[in-house]
Amino acid sequence: MTLAQQTVPLFDWGWVGRNLDTIWDRTLEHLSLTGAALLVGMAISVALAALSLWRPSTYQPIAGAAGIIYTIPSLAVFALIAPFVGIGTATGRFIIAQVALIGYTLLILIRNIVTGIRSVPPETREAALGMGYRDRERLVRIEFPLALPVIIAGLRIATVTVVGLVTVTSLLGLGGLGFFILDGLRRSVIFPTEIIVGVILSVALAAVLDLSLLVLGRALTPWVRRGAAR
Repeated sequence: MTLAQQTVPLFDWGWVGRNLDTIWDRTLEHLSLTGAALLVGMAISVALAALSLWRPSTYQPIAGAAGIIYTIPSLAVFALIAPFVGIGTATGRFIIAQVALIGYTLLILIRNIVTGIRSVPPETREAALGMGYRDRERLVRIEFPLALPVIIAGLRIATVTVVGLVTVTSLLGLGGLGFFILDGLRRSVIFPTEIIVGVILSVALAAVLDLSLLVLGRALTPWVRRGAAR
């Protein structure tokens, strides 16, 4: 170990104070990458889940394809997509990252949406039919709200997964909190402060978003709390 390595502090609060603006900017980048992936992933998942519910024979192929995508390492996904969109521009790198991130949400979200809808009690569906609800109206007004606890549980898992994976997109030069981890490792002398900041803020961001979705889920499904209270 060199003298320079021995004198590097484990955590430099002065560096944090001097780089608060950069830390804030990287946190916003992380949030924007996460939010974009989740919004598009949810839209695609709702469409594929609806197809699976309408045509049950399609569920296994759709879930199987989503499962295969989920098992591919993120760096391999980057390498597979790069030849098609190019990696030389910011737009190309953004597309590569988003395709990978969105792909990792599909299995979780599709499975939870379909499971949540299918778990609606048959007597509830029969009652809705007796009240004159058509299939689409019943799905939107009865089944989907009752499936919300399961759907939000899947969204929470997908959110935490994407927040973690966004750190890897720093390898594409997209920033986010992974920038600090990568920059701290790339220095001639490893700088632990940047690495610690990147790791802790990534974990904190995942925890805050997960807690926010938990609170949102409880607010949207008050009948679940009333049922538990009984």
